Amino acid sequence: MPQDLLVTHHGDVTVVVINRPEARNALSRRAYDELENVVRTSTARCLVLSGTDPAFCSGDDVREIMGGGDGTPGERLTTSPRLTPAADALLHTNIPVIAAVNGAAVGWGMELAVMADLRVASDRARFGELFVKRGLCSDVPGLGRLTQLVGREKAAELLFTGEVIDATEALRIGLVGRVVPHEELLPAAMQLAQRIAANPPLAVQALKAGLREALDPDWNDLGVWVSGTLGRLFTTQDHREGVRSFLERREPVFVGS
Repeated sequence: MPQDLLVTHHGDVTVVVINRPEARNALSRRAYDELENVVRTSTARCLVLSGTDPAFCSGDDVREIMGGGDGTPGERLTTSPRLTPAADALLHTNIPVIAAVNGAAVGWGMELAVMADLRVASDRARFGELFVKRGLCSDVPGLGRLTQLVGREKAAELLFTGEVIDATEALRIGLVGRVVPHEELLPAAMQLAQRIAANPPLAVQALKAGLREALDPDWNDLGVWVSGTLGRLFTTQDHREGVRSFLERREPVFVGS
């Protein structure tokens, strides 16, 4: 069975590539578990996250994670609400993380990008918080990190509309740090990662921990709120309509129930 993640080591830098191109790198449960494990067990001085072309990550696998719109994830989330384990690993690691965004980063793919400390985008990159289109709220990074990057008003616009923006607009609003030609993406990300990895690792880790202390909310508390809220939203007619209309390639009709 093909690996959902490809992990390679380059000295003190580890590169993690989501490898489900047939699903535009949508995250399966196995991919979530593998991502969490890689981050928690890594001894690298810097991590680079990317995806197998043509996408960075298109979010959750709609059929597997969202049950094709039948509302089944709701009860599990409301009975034991918690921070998504892969997000927990990424938000609490002291290893610097760079997202090399090679294509569409939407839904949880955008969450993955904003959890990184630094974002290098290909000129083919696209970004979108699409949760509202599925009748859902975003995960914690869309609430806690997106606002840090682009400000509350722009974050609200992206979250409430589900608009997908291109790399140029992402750079303009401060969502990414730089945009490079597609073929230069990984070299540019690796060059940045190696510069970070060459510095004293304990000092770099302390700086990352300090940024978290200074700027971040309590991710665990926010995770419980998000999980419980998602559990309720998963049971709504609007969520079922959002998923089914996506699978049926038609415009949704939302009714507020």
